[in-house]
Amino acid sequence: MSLPMIFRKSKNELEKGGRSMSVDVSREVPMVKCPVCTRSYIPDDIRKEKYVCACGHHMRMSARQRIDFLADKDSFTELYADLFGSDPLQFPGYREKLEQSRNKSEEQEGVICGTADILRQPCAVFVMESQFMMGSMGTVVGEKLTRLFEYAMEHHLPVVGCTVSGGARMQEGILSLMQMAKVSGAVKRYSDAGGFYLTILTDPTTGGVTASFAMEGDIIISEPGATIGFAGARVIEQTVRKKLPAGFQKAEFLMEHGFIDKIVPRSKLKNVTAHLLALHAGGTAI
Repeated sequence: MSLPMIFRKSKNELEKGGRSMSVDVSREVPMVKCPVCTRSYIPDDIRKEKYVCACGHHMRMSARQRIDFLADKDSFTELYADLFGSDPLQFPGYREKLEQSRNKSEEQEGVICGTADILRQPCAVFVMESQFMMGSMGTVVGEKLTRLFEYAMEHHLPVVGCTVSGGARMQEGILSLMQMAKVSGAVKRYSDAGGFYLTILTDPTTGGVTASFAMEGDIIISEPGATIGFAGARVIEQTVRKKLPAGFQKAEFLMEHGFIDKIVPRSKLKNVTAHLLALHAGGTAI
């Protein structure tokens, strides 16, 4: 090599014979896009806004993110984390589906249960995980919820539940459907013992979850724009052979028709929840 070539700069992609630049795509920060207005956000920026877009759309959060948002710092203690599902009916492809859901959500099952303080108000809490088979309810979800209500009854704690679900998990058949009655029975025993149950409906809350414990709270509140219902709108239209009203199964429609008590934007949800817990406890309202 001649001496001048030692100091020769590498050719860039604009020079004849130059090398094309390689971009490490894996290091690019994935943007978060609003499904309504398509506005894009850097993850840290939208996280600071509690995943609420400037257009007002409330994006879905993971269960852990919602717990961090609602609970006081370091106050959450998880219960029943060692429970996870199997394949009771040997349903084709179900084991693979469970493994994929665990990898995607980094959770063992479709609900997280525990105890926490919300602005210093102690409570039992459950939050459903949309990234685990769309928060569907199988035998383990039903068992964890039943145990939580029994724990809350024993320890005289109110229960705060955040729902997001596609309904009963079809891969577990009738065993999944039985969880509707099982959890509802636990809610009834808890209620008869004087317990306070607050449900927070998020998008979407549908199917067997809506037809059971999601709508059994003493007070039922919802985030704006959440889809809440049992059967899908298209299924209903095909069955009754009528066009449904605009906004059917949205939180605002249900509020108008008396199915829920209040619609609360995410920015105010923690304060409203703590306020209701304080009123139930007979203390000073937040």
